[in-house]
Amino acid sequence: MIEVVIATKNDKKLRELRRYLKSVKAHIVSLKEMSGTPRIREDKSTFKGNAVKKAVTISKFTKGVVLADDSGLCVDALGGEPGVKSARFAGPRKKDGDNSIKVLKLLEGLPAGKRTARFVCAIAIADKGKVIKLIEEYCSGRIADSVRGRHGFGYDPIFLIPEYKKTFGELGLKVKDKMSHRSKALKKARKFLREYL
Repeated sequence: MIEVVIATKNDKKLRELRRYLKSVKAHIVSLKEMSGTPRIREDKSTFKGNAVKKAVTISKFTKGVVLADDSGLCVDALGGEPGVKSARFAGPRKKDGDNSIKVLKLLEGLPAGKRTARFVCAIAIADKGKVIKLIEEYCSGRIADSVRGRHGFGYDPIFLIPEYKKTFGELGLKVKDKMSHRSKALKKARKFLREYL
C-alpha cells in the first residue's frame, strides 16, 4: 500500500488531518513514526512557502507522498499578524492560550467592525522532491472580545463566526468542519490524493 506521510509532529493537527484522510486508500504515517527525517525550520514569509519547504524536504527522505500544511491567523488590525508566526506569537515555549491572550490584549478596546480576521491554510503535496499540488484556503471571521468555548485548538476560542455569533471554540467540530480553512483545503487535498494514488 502506498504511504502518505503527514509532515507534522503536532498531535492536535495530526488528529484533524488523519480524520480527513481516512478515506484515502493509503497507509497514513506522521513524522513521529519516522526516523532520520530532518527538523525543518519554518522560516518562509508565507504559509505556502513553509508548506512547500516541509513537503519537499520530507519527500526526499521517504518513498511515499508527503502532505504538509502551514496555517494560522491573520488579523487585519495587526497588519496580518500573527500570520506565519501564529504558533509562537507569544513566544517559542508558550501555549495556545497565551497566543490568544496576546491577540486579545493587542486588540483591547477596538470595536467589532475593526476586529476582522481570517484563518489561512496552505497545503503542499510533494512526491520525490517535487510539489505536485498546492492549495490555499481561507475562513473569514472576527476576533471576539474574550476567550469563549472549549472546542478546537489554537485560536479557535477567540475566532468568531459572525453568522453564528459564536467562536469555533463554542461551535464545535460539526460546524467547524463545514467552513474552516483547513477543512476546505483538506477536502481538496483528499480529492487530489484519491485521483493521484
